[in-house]
Amino acid sequence: MDEKRYLIKYCGKIMRKTQTYLDIVLRKYQLSSGGYSYLFELEKQEGISLEQISRTLGVDKAMSTRTVQKLAELGFITKIPDQEDSRAFRLYLTEKAHACLPAVREEISNWIEQITDGLSENEKDMAVELLKKIAGNAERKGMNQK
Repeated sequence: MDEKRYLIKYCGKIMRKTQTYLDIVLRKYQLSSGGYSYLFELEKQEGISLEQISRTLGVDKAMSTRTVQKLAELGFITKIPDQEDSRAFRLYLTEKAHACLPAVREEISNWIEQITDGLSENEKDMAVELLKKIAGNAERKGMNQK
């Protein structure tokens, strides 16, 4: 049987299981599988706008608006009005966010270890490189379909 045709099935399964796992383990930090990536992105680029974070994460602005609002209500993000554009905000992490990021990173590392159990370091590296290429293709081809 041609296993290549199951690529989407396997990627979807990994994503669903990952979301379920992260929703459970991140609950103690008041986070979900949908919110932690915003914190990681802001850790790299504090002060970016909602539009910039949406573009970087590859999600629509409405989704980012809801997620950022929730993270702000939970005390993870501060929204500061943009000096140049009164309609926009700059996003910053709070102390609470900075304090929990190492533990969140550890939870994610634990999951990665679990799902890559039995793979050599070389196989793990190869899997990442291949998935990165596939994701890049999907992003480029998906943009052409609009």
